Amino acid sequence: MSQYYFDHAASAPRRDEVTEAMAPWMHGVVGNPSGSHRAARDARRAVEEARDVVASFVGAKPGGVIFTAGGTESCTLAVAGVAHSHRRSHERTTLVVSCIEHHAVLDAARMMAADFASVEMCEIGVDADGVLDVAALHDALDDTVALISVMAANNETGVLQPLDAVAAAVRGRGPGHIVTHTDAVAAAPWLDLSHYTAGIDALSLCGHKLGGPVNSGALILRRDVALDAMMPGGGQERGRRGGTVDVAACVGLAAATRCVDAERLAGHHRVREHQRRLREELAQLPGARITAESASNVPGTVHATFEGIASDELLFLLDQAGVCASAASSCSSGAAVSSHVLAAMGVTPERAKGSLRLTMGHETSDDDVTAVISAVARAVHRLADESSPRG
Repeated sequence: MSQYYFDHAASAPRRDEVTEAMAPWMHGVVGNPSGSHRAARDARRAVEEARDVVASFVGAKPGGVIFTAGGTESCTLAVAGVAHSHRRSHERTTLVVSCIEHHAVLDAARMMAADFASVEMCEIGVDADGVLDVAALHDALDDTVALISVMAANNETGVLQPLDAVAAAVRGRGPGHIVTHTDAVAAAPWLDLSHYTAGIDALSLCGHKLGGPVNSGALILRRDVALDAMMPGGGQERGRRGGTVDVAACVGLAAATRCVDAERLAGHHRVREHQRRLREELAQLPGARITAESASNVPGTVHATFEGIASDELLFLLDQAGVCASAASSCSSGAAVSSHVLAAMGVTPERAKGSLRLTMGHETSDDDVTAVISAVARAVHRLADESSPRG
């Protein structure tokens, strides 16, 4: 049976270029980059070259790149690290986040608010398309705010967020110490981050969403941001993240960003056309509704809901047909887990239960899209027939 992979937002296929770049650092002697002998110097050189590449990918200076074990750690370091630093010198610390953030951000902010009486979390709502309420953001800003975290693109719906407006809101308050952070994991395969996130102080990346290795990522700082290390010890990464640096992971992340940079313009038009076809065809199916169809979004994501259909049943039939897809984010893709993103957009729980997320990459072909349209149509019609009352 053929396999049609439409779950890139959960984990993109590993790129050959990444595997080749990592190979020398996956066996034999791999020196500790903190050492002084030849093997250590070779390893350190590879890490620093990778740092240069990742910095260039987002338009930052190499010294601002902190290598981590993935997107979740990168977001946690930004949110909790800034909060810990801020609360030591302030009576009150407020963390402002959008209500549609990935749980890596939401849970880090909730953890800080639960652990420290002086820390408060403020969630900003979104409109029916899942776009941040900028007016509410302005209203939330006061002298206690340490950090604002708004994702560049939502990981479930693909909807882009107004980062320029976020940066402008902070600038409008005059000189201060509010740190702006964006979870750029879902946006990185598609957007020119050096442009789209230019006004943001810190951004988080994840390797395996780019076709790189799992357990690779980075928090990248555009300016001197005061944050505490969440993983102390050893003084690695300029004291901002302890532990021996994984050379292969750093090299793999850098190789993935190179590939994304090279293919960004060439592949976007084709994937956008795939998105158009999928939306048009899915919208014709019984009980279907395309999510946030009028909002700006990344090319690779199509999200829909189906009334009267359960996601787990739909995904089971698609899997039987060789289609890899999901219902929600990669960390909560089980249909029994409700989507906080859809709830924030005003989608009813009944409709949200029938969610389907199809996410693509630059290697997705016309034939893949045709096959998936057919598979989804068969599955939806079957489930709709089975749920119809019998005469």
